[in-house]
Amino acid sequence: MLGTDKSRGYCLEMICADFLAGVHLDNGDPEILLNSISRYYKFLPSEQQRAFLENLR
Repeated sequence: MLGTDKSRGYCLEMICADFLAGVHLDNGDPEILLNSISRYYKFLPSEQQRAFLENLR
């Protein structure tokens, strides 16, 4: 739909950046950010989920 994996990744990166810029609007509740990240994580393929977890360490 959007072309290459690189362009899809860039779109997702911009969506996430836009979201994170507005997180403070909900009184800075960290649970909102945690819930959102958890939902996005579930959409990742298993290989990318593993890579994501490795980057957290």
